[in-house]
Amino acid sequence: MDRSHTVSRDGRFDVLAEACPTRQVVNRIGDRWSLLVLYALEHGTLRFQQLRRSVDGVSQKMLTQTLRNLERDGLVRREVFASVPPRVEYSLTELGKGLARRVRGIREWAYEHMDEIEGARVSYDARA
Repeated sequence: MDRSHTVSRDGRFDVLAEACPTRQVVNRIGDRWSLLVLYALEHGTLRFQQLRRSVDGVSQKMLTQTLRNLERDGLVRREVFASVPPRVEYSLTELGKGLARRVRGIREWAYEHMDEIEGARVSYDARA
């Protein structure tokens, strides 16, 4: 693979380059449901329906897809217990916990600045 389009001059990954593999990670983090699932699982292991109730507005299909993607990326662990009916639990891996810690900062920033953001929106909408 020609890495000239995936790395910067100093040899590091360049997320701004379309072919850079780190862009897939950024896309996953930027996905609406992924962030919310990471937040829900930050507090501990949950079963599918518990997650669905925790993440208000997510459909069963989107939650399933999101969990599969997070599991594929090594961020979420899916554990199936042989019982009747089968029980499935989801939890963050160590990698997922590390990401969740960083995402927490974004969430806290949003909480802290929501009034300013709302004010900016009102001003923008009034001008438009």
